[in-house]
Amino acid sequence: MKRTLTKIICLALACMMAVCAFVSCNGGDEEYVIGVSGPVTGVAAVYGEAVRNAAQMAVDEINEAGGLNGVKFKLVFIDDKHDANNISTNYASLVEQGMQVSLGTVTTAPGLEFSKYAKQDNVFFLTPSATGDKIPEFANGYQMCFADGNQGTVAADYVNSLFKDQGKTIGILYNSADSYSSGIYTQFKASLDSSITTIDAAFTDDKLADFSGQIQSLKNCDFIFMPIYYTPASTFMTQAKDIVPANAVYYGCDGLDGIDTAIEGFDITTIPQEVSMLSHFNSKATDGMAKEFIDKYVAKYGAGTLSQFGASAYDCVYAIYGAMKNAQDKGTEIPSDISATDLCEILKAEFNGGYTFTGVTGTNITWNADGFVQKGAVKYVVKAANAQ
Repeated sequence: MKRTLTKIICLALACMMAVCAFVSCNGGDEEYVIGVSGPVTGVAAVYGEAVRNAAQMAVDEINEAGGLNGVKFKLVFIDDKHDANNISTNYASLVEQGMQVSLGTVTTAPGLEFSKYAKQDNVFFLTPSATGDKIPEFANGYQMCFADGNQGTVAADYVNSLFKDQGKTIGILYNSADSYSSGIYTQFKASLDSSITTIDAAFTDDKLADFSGQIQSLKNCDFIFMPIYYTPASTFMTQAKDIVPANAVYYGCDGLDGIDTAIEGFDITTIPQEVSMLSHFNSKATDGMAKEFIDKYVAKYGAGTLSQFGASAYDCVYAIYGAMKNAQDKGTEIPSDISATDLCEILKAEFNGGYTFTGVTGTNITWNADGFVQKGAVKYVVKAANAQ
């Protein structure tokens, strides 16, 4: 009996050791840590809220489905107030909290600062919405959003398709002091057909209260390109609604996202002109993955922060997860305590090696080795022109 009991105890100990070894190899209750810095206070807060919400929703879904080979994910989000001066502290805090991979930042100016630190540590990041052309300057940086140059080129292609060889004059309203706005503006102008002339109206402060000078410059334009953020755009539209032709079209890029929901006291339905934008996400989609995302997001967070920023962040998390799964399926070990630099090399090999992703913001999405994303773009009408 004693000998039998000893065998049982030994067998039990062996089983416990095997389980412990399995748990150790597969991470157990440990997690892969995804870090991100973005604004949840200040003028760009709606963007950061959308990214934080949607990224967390993706993490929750992945974890509920078992994570990656049993290892779950953790999202760490820190407010940067859309201020590059906060990035040094935020980045250090993210590293301290175990960041192994990142969504970078939500907006461009902080992202340019973030990319310098991420390069030093070789941290892979896939940003949902920091569109600056230099965001993916280094080999560890990638974008899910269109880069400013890409937005400027695609926007110009659209305008060329409408007005080439018609002797058309269009207006442009841009912030010459902002890298996002001026970057898109520069590429747009370079890609615009020579048969189209422009009236350019610049400003230097996104909180500008009086756009009377710019309105006077653009008051006769029936098409105005606006590569700016939604706050100054809403101010301009409000002040210009009875001066700019009612049949005019305001056409922007992803900076206009949220203009119909995010600004307290601004009612977009009072603007008679059409408000439209270049986008990779239709927040009014009625089918497909976009519709599924919209339904889940609205049910969980409401419609107030629903935007392409959130949709892109949701895709970022799933794209990183998918690339890690691809690597594991090919035999690459990714333990839960993997270093950021080792994980970076694994993800770079995937993203540079033909990895294809289909999500909310596009199908058959791929990336160039320079970090720029390749996917389709559409014109999205935020608000149609009021009936005349």
